[in-house]
Amino acid sequence: MADLLGGQFGPIMDATKEIQDLCDQVKSDVENKTTKKYQEYKAVKYRNHFVARLVTGTIYLIKVHVGGDDYIHMFIFRYLNGGEVALRDVKDHQTIDSPLEPF
Repeated sequence: MADLLGGQFGPIMDATKEIQDLCDQVKSDVENKTTKKYQEYKAVKYRNHFVARLVTGTIYLIKVHVGGDDYIHMFIFRYLNGGEVALRDVKDHQTIDSPLEPF
């Protein structure tokens, strides 16, 4: 996926309420993909990248704390102007120290 982005992600920032809202919108998709149910599910860090190609919107790379020492990283795409939100990929078995890099 990283090769398809056509640019660079911005700096790593602390997650905001808006980022948590994006994560909440795709939680069931994340649970289906990882085959796990998350009692704890809190966005902690993120990076984003604006894309203007075949589709226009913003890609978010987000680190989410899912309990104990466990984290997941996820790619979420939000179409331009606050449109549809879609989970593109998720990577589990991450830690607080795992680099938040495209995968």
